[in-house]
Amino acid sequence: MASIDNNMQRCAILMLSLGEDAAAEVFKYLSAREVQQVGAAMASLKQITRQDVDQVLEDFRQEADQFMAVTLGSDEYIRSVLNKALGNDRAAGLIEDILEAGEGGNGIDALNWLEPNSVAELISDEHPQIIATILVHLERDRAAAVLAMLNERLRNDVVLRIATFGGVQPAALHELTDVLNDMLSGQGAKRSKMGGVRTAAEILNMMSSSEEDEVVASLREIDADLAQRIVDEMFVFENLADIEDSAIQLILKEIETDMLTVALKGAPEELREKFLRNMSNRAAQMLREDLEAQGPIRMSRVEEAQKNILQVARRLSEAGQFSLTHGGGDEYV
Repeated sequence: MASIDNNMQRCAILMLSLGEDAAAEVFKYLSAREVQQVGAAMASLKQITRQDVDQVLEDFRQEADQFMAVTLGSDEYIRSVLNKALGNDRAAGLIEDILEAGEGGNGIDALNWLEPNSVAELISDEHPQIIATILVHLERDRAAAVLAMLNERLRNDVVLRIATFGGVQPAALHELTDVLNDMLSGQGAKRSKMGGVRTAAEILNMMSSSEEDEVVASLREIDADLAQRIVDEMFVFENLADIEDSAIQLILKEIETDMLTVALKGAPEELREKFLRNMSNRAAQMLREDLEAQGPIRMSRVEEAQKNILQVARRLSEAGQFSLTHGGGDEYV
């Protein structure tokens, strides 16, 4: 590269110079659109000279010699930086778009970067089908949080539409994202994710138990078969008793003991023993003592701890560490 053509290239060179951890910290302060633009510029840098690097670093700060030599923008580097900055789920769509050199995007994913109450306020007056179309494109936990803020009647209608969602014509999706781009100052987005029964189940899994029960009960009145298919796709905390011991061991490495102690409050004995036998003798004994000494805990705290552990399990499963299996959905509704 004979010369540095534009500011985005300068940004890309700087990010490649910082190292993964520092670059990840910088990405946390950028908008979705900026992350996508800088990431695309990083991916496009195939060859740069030391002179280019020195020039950028000198412009950025006087002490250029403290920066390490650049590791050129391999796909693995970009994946690692974005995963550290944004988490595996949020980074996945951006990585796909960036590495395929797709600088154009849609505005739906920008909603993932807003607070759920802001998203709910933005879309609550739209037609339920439009709301469903937007929610199936959001991260599951964000969609669940938005859904919880809608009134009960609208919430139930939207979940029904998510469960029966069969996709959307590209032209219609383009028109919708153009509107969102105007509303959100053109922030970027990842590709659409298909709706359907699994999407509805994944969103419901992120909601509180009482909200889950209300939605499923309403769906049963409208379409009992569809409601049951959604329930069959749902994976609840008690289902962890069905997964392999090696998977439990992986989960234990990712969670705090205090969280597990709260989550196991009132859990079936089978599930308690599942966790205990996959811990060291000392850790298991300490957990038993904590469980015995545990006083009353608000159900909301227990549910929150259980859902946090389920999110860890899903993340590990999606990363290919193990497979989540479940069964017997009837007893959970």
